[in-house]
Amino acid sequence: MTATDESRAGTAVPEVYRWRWVALFVLLAAEVMDMLDAVITSIAAPSIRADLGGSATTVQWLGAAYTLAMAVGLLTGGRLGDVAGRKRMFLVGAVGFTAGSLLCALAWSPETLIAFRGVQGLFGAVMIPQGLGVIKEMFSGEETSKAFGMFGPAMGLSTVGGPILADWLIDADYFGTGWRMIFLINLPFGLLAVLGGLRFLPESRSARPPRLDLVGVVFAGVASLLLVFPLVQGRELGWPVWTFLMMAGGVVVFGLFGWYESRWQRAGADPLVVPSLFRKRGFTGGLIVGVVFFAGMAGFSLVFSLFLQVGLGYSPLRAGLSTVPWSVGVIVGFGIAQVVQRFGRRVIHGGALSMALGAGGIVLTLHLAGTGVGPWQFAPALIVTGTGTGLLMAPFFETVLAGVERHETGSASGALTSVQQLGSSLGMAVLGTIFFGVRGGFVEAMKVTLWVEIGLLALTFLAVFLLPRHSRPRE
Repeated sequence: MTATDESRAGTAVPEVYRWRWVALFVLLAAEVMDMLDAVITSIAAPSIRADLGGSATTVQWLGAAYTLAMAVGLLTGGRLGDVAGRKRMFLVGAVGFTAGSLLCALAWSPETLIAFRGVQGLFGAVMIPQGLGVIKEMFSGEETSKAFGMFGPAMGLSTVGGPILADWLIDADYFGTGWRMIFLINLPFGLLAVLGGLRFLPESRSARPPRLDLVGVVFAGVASLLLVFPLVQGRELGWPVWTFLMMAGGVVVFGLFGWYESRWQRAGADPLVVPSLFRKRGFTGGLIVGVVFFAGMAGFSLVFSLFLQVGLGYSPLRAGLSTVPWSVGVIVGFGIAQVVQRFGRRVIHGGALSMALGAGGIVLTLHLAGTGVGPWQFAPALIVTGTGTGLLMAPFFETVLAGVERHETGSASGALTSVQQLGSSLGMAVLGTIFFGVRGGFVEAMKVTLWVEIGLLALTFLAVFLLPRHSRPRE
């Protein structure tokens, strides 16, 4: 979930809104839809490929198209709510996301499914950011903390139940729909979000609507695509020279993006990312940590699910159940993080170390058991990995935002959330390419991918030293 500038919060709704708790559950339904769709194609990828065809890169694009579109869209999604009204943009996003889900279910080729995943991501980027602004206007005082606290259980249930639900739906093959049911299941959630939003969400709009920086959005989108596209397609095409030129071009365009944002701000307009943020060590360090960590996490999620189904021959349901220890570990990590939050960035360091130990444990498990490995043998290492994930994620955003000024919080939050999605796209591209490119069988490919994952976690550990020692005291 992203944020808009706190200084722009309007006063279009009463301080105490009668239907605020019902409206909160509407927003949670939208959040659950987004979280489910961020992971379901990793689980369903083998079934989708078997039905629609396509190459190994198709599997990578199914996830990367969604997260890449989300990353670009989030930069301006929150501002659209400031301009046109948060309720209106939430409804537009919910309708578009639901329609995109239906189109995904009706896809007739890998290319159309990838395109429709991009549609989902774009509308999700319009829908999700509106929640924070609406919550801040519906609730006040201690109720605000309670409202935001509801997102933790919702995320936890989605993390644990999402993969199991997706695998069950694929195996059940209701009405002969197979993998398509994982998208059709969004329709009731989407209908709930739309009808509930119409009835219960209050009108909410910024008192000073910002000017939309559409040129900045184009720069960010082009730069992201120039980086992700060659990473996904390069292996299959034999890494021609143009793939490296595209990646270099992406770096150049990101530089142009920074230059344009500075110019846009000097003109008195509202940049997508406040340029002064990049002069703060804590924020730039947060961007580095975000890209590297979320790349490793998303890439691992994709590759491990593929390994279980393609490499070990697990059914989708068995593969989903095999990852439950990781999901449980994430919830445990979130809980521990609340107890030890006073230790600041050392909690994030502990999370990175725990994840690295867990990844090393999976390597050891594969070395000892080989292709005969069973779900219970993975469980101890997956619990450790999941616990580390929760420890790292829980304090991450709050710690990074401790290094920015109050008036920069909205821009910083949006940028961090976009970087999270961009990192996920890069991780699926890079680790997926490594997994499919290693010779010697799937077990060996999984081991090599895990060592790369451990390397990414080592980089994460070092980058954490750039973050503020402690998060900002809670108000």
